[in-house]
Amino acid sequence: MNDDKILHVPYVNGLDNYSLEEIAGILEEKGAREMIQSVNWINEFPYQPLTVFSIAHSGKYIYIDFFVRCNFLKAVNYENNSPVSQDSCVEFFVAPLCDNHYWNFEFNCIGAINASHRSERKNPFRLTDEELSKVKRYASCGTRPFNEVEGLFTWNLTIAIPLDLIGVEYNGSPIEMTGNFYKCASATSMPHYMSWNPIKTEKPNFHCQEFFGKIILD
Repeated sequence: MNDDKILHVPYVNGLDNYSLEEIAGILEEKGAREMIQSVNWINEFPYQPLTVFSIAHSGKYIYIDFFVRCNFLKAVNYENNSPVSQDSCVEFFVAPLCDNHYWNFEFNCIGAINASHRSERKNPFRLTDEELSKVKRYASCGTRPFNEVEGLFTWNLTIAIPLDLIGVEYNGSPIEMTGNFYKCASATSMPHYMSWNPIKTEKPNFHCQEFFGKIILD
């Protein structure tokens, strides 16, 4: 594991009582705030849209609000487990246990989700529609798909991932995990592949646990 970065995720009591739209503001005030700014393949993919996330947990959910400022916006995928990474996309990969398994949660800017449980990039175990429905989402762009548009855009996506969905039970003591956060858009006019913790591979590949940072639920 590359542990250059350590993220402490604060416990915020009562988060589950608010809507996701309200929680975005709470996370900005009380959550941990980080930037996704490692441009790992800068010669081929130099574009760097501003991307920030705020994160906290309630003991039952991990809450993340992603904020993005960009010049191109696209969301043509809308079905569960469709290739949302081709659109304007943010992602959270997390490995809560020490058994080489991890979960990847990928979202485009309208909240469409692609999520799996796996030990490597190949052979994913796709989450079912029922499991995906447990991941709560609020997208400032709305939920209707649209073709790529050019301009100056800001958008945010707030998500809530149940801890029990990834096999974690919080009892008040810190829980150490590993993971990474990403911003990508592989099929847009300005493709890019950015990460929170740097990735040192020859070509874009987010499925590298050796480059996950440390994430601690406080």
